[in-house]
Amino acid sequence: MTALLAPLVMLLNGLAAGVLLGTQLGGWPLLAALPPDRYVHAHAFFATRYDPAMPICLLGTLLGDAALAATLTQTTARLCCLAAAALAAATIAISVTKNVPVNRWIRTLDPEHLPDNFPDLDPREHWGPWNRRRSALSILALAANCAALAALL
Repeated sequence: MTALLAPLVMLLNGLAAGVLLGTQLGGWPLLAALPPDRYVHAHAFFATRYDPAMPICLLGTLLGDAALAATLTQTTARLCCLAAAALAAATIAISVTKNVPVNRWIRTLDPEHLPDNFPDLDPREHWGPWNRRRSALSILALAANCAALAALL
């Protein structure tokens, strides 16, 4: 089972971490620099591009690492998988509670007719830091998975 599951977990975690790193390097700086109407348009565009791939990758990482931790006999690898699972769970928690609600709300807005109080509602001040946190957690999960793989070799 390990021979099949470990590469799958690495793939799923690597894809999730790569996408989230990409948002930090390009997507977020663009979103942060745009005027409100262009921000809403661009954010809505980006938000629809990652479903269902990102949830599948993050949930697959969590479940795969949990399964590996339950079946591995090598202590260091098991602990690394447990750490990666916890980091993936934290990434999912932030995504579901902090990022997804904003993504859904932004998709309901018309960039040409923003609410008058949009400057007070503009989510960038809060969305950006939460996105950085979940990016870091996903990358740390990948590092833990790399350490688990190294312990198995």
